[in-house]
Amino acid sequence: MVLKTRVTEILGIEHPIIQGGMHYVGYASLAAAVSEAGGLGTITALTQKTPEDLRAEIRKCKTLTSKPFAVNLTLLPALMPPDYDSYCEVVIEEGVKIVETAGRNPGKYIQKFKRAGCVVVHKCVAVKHALTAERLGADIISMDGFECAGHPGEADVGNWVLLPVAARHLRIPFVASGGVGDGKQLAAALALGAEGVNMGTRFMATVEAPIHQGIKQALVEGSETSTTLVMRSLKNTERVYNNAVVQEVQKIEARDPGNIHAIRHLVSGENYRKSFQETGDAQSSVWSAGCVMGLIDDVPTCKALLARMVKEAEDTIQRRVAPMVHTRSKL
Repeated sequence: MVLKTRVTEILGIEHPIIQGGMHYVGYASLAAAVSEAGGLGTITALTQKTPEDLRAEIRKCKTLTSKPFAVNLTLLPALMPPDYDSYCEVVIEEGVKIVETAGRNPGKYIQKFKRAGCVVVHKCVAVKHALTAERLGADIISMDGFECAGHPGEADVGNWVLLPVAARHLRIPFVASGGVGDGKQLAAALALGAEGVNMGTRFMATVEAPIHQGIKQALVEGSETSTTLVMRSLKNTERVYNNAVVQEVQKIEARDPGNIHAIRHLVSGENYRKSFQETGDAQSSVWSAGCVMGLIDDVPTCKALLARMVKEAEDTIQRRVAPMVHTRSKL
């Protein structure tokens, strides 16, 4: 059995499961492993220090898989914004046919990618933003609920409500993102109107994820209550693993709200690059993680994870839900 949706058809993939962009995680090795397993793997553009580094990473991925993969380009506030235009040009020049965009004011880049013949998956946290992306030409929406790792927005709407609201308003297909980690949730997402799922944190706890074993172990040992929120005072909320460094950020924000310079040394991406790539110390930096930690209890291969999820989704639909539907007996 396979789960065939508009998302699998548009992306040319076997399973309706996407690995979303993740800073210091979304390298060619993981993207290729997810794609080889039948999902859609994604390289994170801005993890690469320069556009030329991204070019090399894309070319590396092509040597590891002949299946479709995507590149993520996230547009977020920054003291020193990256050269988005050059990253965009590299994606187009290298012939990548699927792009995940995210963040603020994506219109310019959606239109560039569409002119180049790319399929655009736009990730957003509010239905009004999804409708804007749809008007701008996005092909698929990734609806990011409050449960997600990283930036859940400021409205605090979870997927239990966000997904059916999206289903009422969107014409293009969408996937559920945020808090997804097993096949029952995949089945539930389909029932709520989505046509697949996007996962980040769950893919961090896989054999192929290119991060330190200490971080993977923290994900396995954590629970659904092991995350918290920072940068709320900056209107740039981020869901992160809860540790002493994070708690210090929260104290500074409470004392000096809205001052990025007061916490900059603690929230620096370089800090968690070291945690992910060098030390494996889950307690030493501010790093993104989602509530789905409560569903992570092992570190499988990407192939095993996707096969397990799809089988569980099929079993849920066919053996649990379908038998509950009966023809009403005549009185």
